[in-house]
Amino acid sequence: QVQLVESGGGLVQAGGSLRLSCVASGSIFRINDMGWHRQAPGKQRELVAVISSSGSTNYADSVKGRFTISRDNAKNTVYLQMNSLKPEDTAVYYCGLSDRGIIYWGKGTLVTVSS
Repeated sequence: QVQLVESGGGLVQAGGSLRLSCVASGSIFRINDMGWHRQAPGKQRELVAVISSSGSTNYADSVKGRFTISRDNAKNTVYLQMNSLKPEDTAVYYCGLSDRGIIYWGKGTLVTVSS
């Protein structure tokens, strides 16, 4: 079993920044993609950003130029640097990864952006 623990969420004013972290532990074989999704109240979960084991990245159009995903393979950790935050970025942010074809999710961390 693989466990994911997110941290770094909180309350921030519009225009501010936050950095999310997610550490994976447990029976890890070889992590492939790592990424972040988010779910706002009353909305479906959506992809925010994903990074492959080789470092290739992909972002949702809504966060391009503002968010940066990175990973530290030695620490089994993925980060999400969020700049120029907007009220519409308010959501629970979930870390996910794929290992041996199985997708694992963390419990999420709440990000609230006030106007």
